[in-house]
Amino acid sequence: GFEDVFGQGGFGGGRGRAPQRGADLTANTALNFIDAIHGETIKLRVEGQEPITVRIPAGVRDGQKIKVRGKGRPSPNGGEAGDLIVKVKVKGHPVFTRDGANLRVTVPVTIAEALLGATISVPTLGGEPVKLRLAPCTPNGRVLRVPGKGVAGPRVAGDLLATIEVVVPMNINENAVKLIEQFSAELPPIDPRAELMQKATEL
Repeated sequence: GFEDVFGQGGFGGGRGRAPQRGADLTANTALNFIDAIHGETIKLRVEGQEPITVRIPAGVRDGQKIKVRGKGRPSPNGGEAGDLIVKVKVKGHPVFTRDGANLRVTVPVTIAEALLGATISVPTLGGEPVKLRLAPCTPNGRVLRVPGKGVAGPRVAGDLLATIEVVVPMNINENAVKLIEQFSAELPPIDPRAELMQKATEL
């Protein structure tokens, strides 16, 4: 019928192709740990194009890909431009590590501070240190939480988790040895490895 004639090689046969989307482009960038946590604006130059300003959002993870719409190759026939895909490499930090929305830091304390209790300074990422109260008889490995000092989120920031590490002195003098022996004699007679030995023999 008339519909077939006009649609297939008749008067409608000269119809052009539909607009094609431009190809995507890829780029790599490396950020310092603090810039990845707080967010950063960078400039990229991709395959001879003009520099492109890219906003990296706060909390970006190592290996995460950021899509910048319309910054890829232009369409060959008037369609939409492609996207720019930016892969982010986050450098490590000498003090802080990331745990989801939280940051972790290990804080050394002396044996006296752990036993008697103390107020200690704990660093924060890019901010002023905070004061934390260490309770008497704090064990090695105890985790103290500082709310809101972690990774910034869309609604609320994560926390800073400070792991206590009791530092044992490399050497002690004779007087210290006698005092420690006296101290040990005052402690209740317990075997700290009893539970370990029991679990080691369980099937």
